[in-house]
Amino acid sequence: MSRPLPIALAQAPPRLATAPLSGFAEEVESLLARFPQTRLAVYPELHLCGVDGPPGREEEQLQEAAEPLDGRRTRQLAELAGDLGIWLLPGSVCERGPGGELFNTALAFSPDGRLAASYRKVFPWRPREPYVPGDRFVVMEIPGTGRIGFSICYDAWFPEVARHLAWMGAEVIVNPVMTTTGDRAQELVLARANAIVNQVFVVSVNTAGPVGTGRSLVVDPEGRVRTEAPSEGATVLTDVLDLDEVSRVRTYGTAGINRMWEQFTDADSPLELPLYGGRIDPRRWRPATPAEPPAEPPART
Repeated sequence: MSRPLPIALAQAPPRLATAPLSGFAEEVESLLARFPQTRLAVYPELHLCGVDGPPGREEEQLQEAAEPLDGRRTRQLAELAGDLGIWLLPGSVCERGPGGELFNTALAFSPDGRLAASYRKVFPWRPREPYVPGDRFVVMEIPGTGRIGFSICYDAWFPEVARHLAWMGAEVIVNPVMTTTGDRAQELVLARANAIVNQVFVVSVNTAGPVGTGRSLVVDPEGRVRTEAPSEGATVLTDVLDLDEVSRVRTYGTAGINRMWEQFTDADSPLELPLYGGRIDPRRWRPATPAEPPAEPPART
């Protein structure tokens, strides 16, 4: 038995925020014409919110590109996903919050034409990014297949994000990226590390050159790179993820040895975490399984 998820990662340059969405629709349609078995199509960070202007105006242009989640852009993207009958992750967008805040928000649309999930980047790349941080982790269910967790670019540098997503039941972590700097090599290491220590698939899709540094990749739950794109130019990576691999690795261990999610027993004492003002409670350590609802973080106090 398997739970296959055919995916396509579009390593592409960003589209200008002023460009009509019809151009993006053609981009997705072209991808599906080449790879018709695709069930989940993923695009880079801020793919629809590219800026092009004199230095110093980037934040102003991002503010101009921002829309609320119930705005026209969301409705058009939902309609596109429904027309094509796919799970569409168009990268992140500039979201205008209810109080006028600017968020960097990843969106996911279902084949029935609705907004299935949205995630606000928890760790903006400071001091360069003007976004307000999000305040929660997000996991989305693909019925009959499995669960997708969301992180955006710099989130991958904070192990708390991937750990919580896996604990909430994510079997794949999708990490759209717009890396234009020289640290993509470190991000590739982080993608493998986050996959290994959480026993999940990690999908990292970066912006294409010459704007971005490319090297999009897919990592399996034991940290093996399944496929990787070059650093130059636009391309599409395809793969079929069998989400039962997550269950296998967690049952038998990474390399047939390490079973980190089975480390604690209910008889173990809680481990205090001074950095967080919290603790690891052994009774809450194990992640949610496909047969259970996603785990929820404790209520804020």
